[in-house]
Formats: sequence, C-alpha cells, structure tokens
Amino acid sequence: METETIGSPILWGGFIAFVLAMLAADLGLFNRGAQTVSVRKAAIWSGVCLGCAMAFNGLVWWWFGSERALEFSAGYVIEAALAVDNIFVFVVIFSGFGIPDRYQHRVLFWGVTGALVMRAVFILVGGALLQQFHWMMYVFGGILAVTGIRLMRAGGHASSPAENPVIRLITKFMPVTDRLSGEAFTVVENGRRVATPLLLALVAVEVTDVIFAVDSIPAIFAVTDDPFIVFTSNIFAILGLRSLYFLLADIVTRFVYLKQGLALVLILVGAKMLSMDFYKVPIVWSLGLIITILAGSIVASLFWGTAKRPEVSTAVDGELTSASSARQATTA
Repeated sequence: METETIGSPILWGGFIAFVLAMLAADLGLFNRGAQTVSVRKAAIWSGVCLGCAMAFNGLVWWWFGSERALEFSAGYVIEAALAVDNIFVFVVIFSGFGIPDRYQHRVLFWGVTGALVMRAVFILVGGALLQQFHWMMYVFGGILAVTGIRLMRAGGHASSPAENPVIRLITKFMPVTDRLSGEAFTVVENGRRVATPLLLALVAVEVTDVIFAVDSIPAIFAVTDDPFIVFTSNIFAILGLRSLYFLLADIVTRFVYLKQGLALVLILVGAKMLSMDFYKVPIVWSLGLIITILAGSIVASLFWGTAKRPEVSTAVDGELTSASSARQATTA
C-alpha cells in the first residue's frame, strides 16, 4: 500500500474549522428551535453538502492530482451509500421511541456531532494500525468480505432499538420517563433526574453509527491509505446525513435491492483489500464499479422492486410495533 500522505497540520486544522462552521450554520441558521424539517429545506441543505463535497474534491484534484481526487470520490460514494442504509435504522429508532418530527433534527444533530468525533478516533487508530502492522490490511479485508456475505444472505432488518444492550444498561442505572419534555434529554421528576425518550434515541443513533463505522471505515481504507482522504470523504458524507434522512425517510423502503448492492460492494472492496499485495486494482475501475453496482441496485428497486415492497413495508411495520412495545416495557 502507499505510504505517502497529504495531510498536514494546516490542512487538518482548516478542514476541522470548516466542519465546525457547517455545524454552526446547520444549527444556528437553518434549523433554529424545535421544528419539522421540510422536504424543501432538506433538499437545499443536501445540495449544499453535496456541492461542498464536490468543491473540496476539485481542490484535492488541483492540489494533489487526479489519483487522490478519485480516491476521495470513491470513499465519499461508499460512505454516502452506507448512510442511506442508516436512514432505515433511524426511521425505526424514532418510531420506536415515539420521537415527533419536530425533535428529530436535534437528536440527529448531536448524534452526528458525536459520530464525527468517533469517526476521527476510528480513522486515526485504523490508519496507525495499517502503518504499524501491515497484516491488519487482511483483517480489515476479511471483516468487509464477511459482513458483505452476511448482509447478502440476511434481510438485514434493524432490531428493536429498546432491546439494544446499551439502552438496557442505561435504563438499569438511570430512571427513564416515557414522556417527552420539549427538546430536553433529561428532566427532574419527583426530585430525581430521569432520561427522556430523546436521550434514549440519541444513544441508539450513536450506537448505530459505531456499528456502521466498523463497515464503512475499513471500506474506505480499501481505496486509499491516506488518513486525510479517508477522514474528509467520511466526514463530508456524514455532514449530509441529517438532511438526507429528512429527504428520504418516507421513500427509503422503496430501495429494496440497495442492501444487496451494498453487500456486493463490501464483498468487492474486501476482496480488493485481501489481494492488494498481489494486484492493485486501479482506482478508476474501483470507483466505476462501485457507482455501477449502487446505481443498478437503486434502478432495479424503482423499476422491478414493486412486488417486494409490500413485504418490506410489512417488515418495517413489524419492527416499529416491536420497538414501540419494547419501549413501553422498558419505561414501565
């Protein structure tokens, strides 16, 4: 694998400052207070995030050449595709904990902010492991391939959020109320501080991101070993996740073949990582193949997935019913 990296303290500092500015703009300018995010606003903010990512990709091309720019593009496409799969889980989480539309942005804002920090730690640790122990490349590749195979064989339905072991651990050590209190994550009831469903939903979102990071970060290391490219492509995709959720939440279940497409991508990038010492697949081929698979799975879903949609809708309804029942049992 390549060892030369393009990251410098100035680049890292400048990019982190940009991310903080984007978060401040999102919270302070576009989404003040508790409100339902409209499809129009979500589409505008999604366009802003995509435009910023493409502009940054152009800067990478200008400063460091086409190879690095293509690596950024491949990493961004992989992470954005996995983010769409996240949306299905978010739908289950918010429905399971009974979070109204007007409070969902607050949960996602702080959830994604926490995800940015965790992703930075994961990427720095992953990069250090690959630099120090070359054999970790095979571990990452194996994780991706096995995950892809399991996702291909299983339906990949999200489990009930209230049954998550982390949620159950919190409810053992902290009292929980089943009543919302505006945007508050905790409130005082009968002289003691208790967690609201908003806090449980936030924890579930954070746990979900950790699980998805186990797939997405090794997948991006399969296309580049530069921590700066891995970090920036990953973070740009996450920055647009909130608006993407509000844009696609109502139609995400129509993408019935997306999981198969994601599974195939994970298997391919895992195989690419496992064979990297013997044959290095050109980044242009990798990017083209990834885009073709994902686009093909979406097109197939829209045109030939009609027969499967009732089955998928039934599965989602079952998950939501199970989640709601589990939440009531947890807070009882």
